[in-house]
Amino acid sequence: MDAGMRTSSKRVKFLVLWALLLLAKLVLAATLQPFGDEAFYAWEARHPAWVYSDLPGLTAWIAWLGAQVGGPGVFALRLPFVLLGAALPWLVVRITRRWFGAEAGWQAGLLALLMPLGGLMGLLALPDVPMLVAALLCLDAFASLMRRVTVWGLVQLALALAMGAFAHYRFALVVLAGAAGLACTPAGRALLRHPGLWLALAIGALAWAPVLAWNLSHAGAGLGFQFVDRHPWQPQWRGLWWPLVQGLLLTPLLAWLLGRSLLECWRRRRDSEPAWAFMLGLGLVAVPGYFVFGFFTDAERVTFHWPLAGWLALCCVAPPVLARWPSRARRLLHATAGLGLAAMLAYLALLASAQGRSSLAAGPAYADNFSGWSEVATAVRDDLRAMPDDTLLVADNFMLAAQLRLALGRDDVRVLPHPINQKHGREVQLATWGLLDDGAQDWAGRPVLLVLEDTARPLRQRLAGYRELCDRVGRLPVPRVLNVDHGRKRFLRFVLGEAVATGPAGGCRLPALAWLETPARGDTLAPGDEVRGWALASGSGITRVELRLGGEVVAGLEPDLPRPDVAAYWGLGPDDGDRFGFRFAMPAVPGVPAGRAWLALRLYTADGGVEDWPAQPVRWRPSGQSEAGAAQGGREADQR
Repeated sequence: MDAGMRTSSKRVKFLVLWALLLLAKLVLAATLQPFGDEAFYAWEARHPAWVYSDLPGLTAWIAWLGAQVGGPGVFALRLPFVLLGAALPWLVVRITRRWFGAEAGWQAGLLALLMPLGGLMGLLALPDVPMLVAALLCLDAFASLMRRVTVWGLVQLALALAMGAFAHYRFALVVLAGAAGLACTPAGRALLRHPGLWLALAIGALAWAPVLAWNLSHAGAGLGFQFVDRHPWQPQWRGLWWPLVQGLLLTPLLAWLLGRSLLECWRRRRDSEPAWAFMLGLGLVAVPGYFVFGFFTDAERVTFHWPLAGWLALCCVAPPVLARWPSRARRLLHATAGLGLAAMLAYLALLASAQGRSSLAAGPAYADNFSGWSEVATAVRDDLRAMPDDTLLVADNFMLAAQLRLALGRDDVRVLPHPINQKHGREVQLATWGLLDDGAQDWAGRPVLLVLEDTARPLRQRLAGYRELCDRVGRLPVPRVLNVDHGRKRFLRFVLGEAVATGPAGGCRLPALAWLETPARGDTLAPGDEVRGWALASGSGITRVELRLGGEVVAGLEPDLPRPDVAAYWGLGPDDGDRFGFRFAMPAVPGVPAGRAWLALRLYTADGGVEDWPAQPVRWRPSGQSEAGAAQGGREADQR
């Protein structure tokens, strides 16, 4: 096959895959529930500003553009990001063509599309999309300028630098990577002596002025969040997982190819083609640099996408390396990367359907940030219809408030202080908008619908959260409980009348808490097995616990076993007592087939409340005792 036919074949494959991925992203953009941060960026778009507490303004401006073109809703929010993401592989093609010709350009574009994170970038309305576009535009400008300095090249560089500055604080690391690349090649060092480059850099630097001004006027809140507060800045051995995670996300053979491409940059750093030395400096900062960085930075939130700019840049020098591989190895790389991309699409398709999310609820693949939002919005909408028109809508955290604002189309959702507001750098922004609510003292006697995302706090922190809530809003009524996906997402809604009496938490009726100690999640359960746990409701008390399997009520009793350990753990007073324990002998349940089933509790409180506790999966064996049950029976026989 001659060079022209090979180029044509690769171009056709690129165009077909690009079009199919664009179609898939458009479908998913219309069906996936909004990611929590997306909803907040849509909220920021309703309050135009140069800078916000979490980010510079570009992401919100793009979200505003989507709303102007497509109206309210998540698809319109995402549409401009989808289109920006679709430009990324074309930029990879353009950069590679400059260095290695048309055939290599289409090959690099294919690699960028087959990379799961690269091919799907733009699906969500996130700041990484414009930041990556800005990074590749800078790389393309440098690739041009190192050959010949032109006015257009300098203008492109200046605009790309400004775009990156308005996209994310993390773009500063992209600038550092570019500077390292220029320092590594004679063509780059010669470019640094050109006054036109410094003019472009100065224009790019000016774009950081609003960011610095905002931070100066807000005690460095944005810089503090991005570079200080969210990072422990102490060694964390979890950073050792970084290569494995990146290998899985890129797919192993593609990760190997890009790693070999970085080594090729080292080997050919003195080559006459400046791309190799330039990409050596850039790649060392943008990929291994993040590996070192990962030992000291945020381990609680998602950071696996941070090196993506470096991986996409390395795609531009990968084709000459890939060309030396045997044809079978090249086909295997494309096949495995394609399978990884298909697996990511299949996972997102599962998340886009209610049945898919429910099927994932039993395991670690459940994505709670894509789940529960439409269900709680529907419930809140129904609640508000039955309440006065002047009802205040108050959410307990920024993410829930942003989701309700997006779904209900109202900008007056208030937010209570919550740990995740500060954890995600949104507390200052809410206060700036005047939407950070202090509780009943801010409600001026108006009726209130208070919505809590119960699962936003770990179980060990919930009772303290309830007590803090009671201090802010007064005595709580019986909550309306919404369990989504068997309770993996759980919401509590409180309808508060006009007269809200504040007081100490000790005099408050708090939502119920419970725990199933036996069986554990995923254990086998059969008739005759013991089901044991505890349930409490501080301020009211539990009068009855119902055991449910597969939605069927199978038993009920009053919890009356002493559990002083539970009372001590939760810091309960004498008024609550310590009789929280319960023990069931599992009965036969003919209507529930063998296999995975959901075991749950329904809690009845002394003040008439009924609260469903989240369910947990078990392996139901209706034909006889499980191994655990048999062992328990044997122990009881020995004791007798």
